[in-house]
Amino acid sequence: MNTHIEDYIYELYKTIGVKHPSDLDMMYIAKKLGVDIFYKRRAYRLDNEILLTKGTKIEEWMMFGHEVCHYLRHSGMQLNMHYLFRDLQEYQADYFAYHFCVPTFMLDDLPDISIHLIMNTFNVDYDFALRRLEMYQHKLYQTTPRKSLQPGKVYNSTLSILKQLKQQVGEEKLSYDIKRLLQ
Repeated sequence: MNTHIEDYIYELYKTIGVKHPSDLDMMYIAKKLGVDIFYKRRAYRLDNEILLTKGTKIEEWMMFGHEVCHYLRHSGMQLNMHYLFRDLQEYQADYFAYHFCVPTFMLDDLPDISIHLIMNTFNVDYDFALRRLEMYQHKLYQTTPRKSLQPGKVYNSTLSILKQLKQQVGEEKLSYDIKRLLQ
């Protein structure tokens, strides 16, 4: 099950014809979104202009993802906002950038996902790839059905291993759940 942001980005990319990691081109996406990219000393969004600081292609791509969120999903001038609302928008833009630069629907198609695969496939740096991988793995963990830890609903082989554990470490070191299963 996807989050609202994941669905939003999937629909956005589908609408502008971005289907594969090789389609993630900043200039192409900017053109399709109707925004112009300029370079200044500070990155921000102003009307239909995204202003980036000059950097590597990787840095610019990650900044672009952040600023696109402001362009598509935020309104108002941050200089006039309460700092808590500005902080909220910055948090939202950071979160959006992870999904914009490394879309879930594209990660779903990759085999054996690793930090280096994300870095090389999506043109992001190590820290960004690490955080995105953590987010993706957390999502997979949350959507995986859990096995029951209820007595009578655990495999005999699992009980056998737990009994061996009890002999090796002693009953006092076992968790409440494991003690309950072994009763």
